[in-house]
Amino acid sequence: MSGPSDDQLDFAPDYDSPVPYMQRTREYYAAIGYTTPYRWAHYVDAPFQPLKKPLAQSRVTIVTTAAQYDPTKGDQGPGAAYNGSAKFYKVYDDDTSKQHDLRISHIGYDRKHTTATDSGTWFPLPQLLKARASGRIGEVAPRFFGAPTNRSHRVTIDVDAPDILARCLADKVDVAVIVPNCPVCHQTSALVARHLEANGIGTVVMGCAKDIVEYAAAPRFLFSDFPLGNSAGKPHDLESQALTLELALRLLESAPGAHTTMQSPLRWSEDASWKLDYNNVSQMSPEELARRRAEFDKQKEIARSNRAA
Repeated sequence: MSGPSDDQLDFAPDYDSPVPYMQRTREYYAAIGYTTPYRWAHYVDAPFQPLKKPLAQSRVTIVTTAAQYDPTKGDQGPGAAYNGSAKFYKVYDDDTSKQHDLRISHIGYDRKHTTATDSGTWFPLPQLLKARASGRIGEVAPRFFGAPTNRSHRVTIDVDAPDILARCLADKVDVAVIVPNCPVCHQTSALVARHLEANGIGTVVMGCAKDIVEYAAAPRFLFSDFPLGNSAGKPHDLESQALTLELALRLLESAPGAHTTMQSPLRWSEDASWKLDYNNVSQMSPEELARRRAEFDKQKEIARSNRAA
């Protein structure tokens, strides 16, 4: 005797769950010929820094993996192909009192399901300034910080995270909102968050790759079940962006301890089939995989040249 169907029970399809980015990444690189699996950062315990003062009295900064636009570095516009020339390898900072043109062409966001036409989806400075104006936070720190997306855990842990910490301490930062974009960005952000929290600065990671951030045991994580590149909300949807930041601030206030995840109630769309596409080798032909291998090798050479420069 058969039981009730999924339709009768109103079940969601199996694929309508957080995208397994670590698994997809391993399978993808194996399929294009890189058979040594990447070792994702993994921790069980996490440091945790409770807020030292109410958010309405706190100085808040942003840590981003987006890059400053440089017109000499090729196409970085909306929908641009992956552009390794635009990648940066050292921490940078800039003035939060000014407008900025930050872009994500240098990283592997979901180019099929988002066009990168609205920087508000990956750089929530406008929303943070509104939060200051309304009294939700005390101050926006004088600088925000750019975190290099580095596959080397050691460089992130030993070089980049301490550099960001030193700059935060110089600016008397109380809280950091950390916003990744690509899979490795999410790992970088979790490692930076851990370092800041271990040294007295509260953090929240706003991201879309749940498996990666939780595997690395970020202290606080706001999960938005959106395509990569939209950690700060939906494009051209200010209500979505405002709510996403507000949820991150609430998590800073309410997390009972380390390794706390809050999921945004927002959905990208009613059709969740977008989750089937990102780096899914089962949907790629041998010709497409060969093309991607050639492009990956090309970008590796560009990155090697940029590091040496």
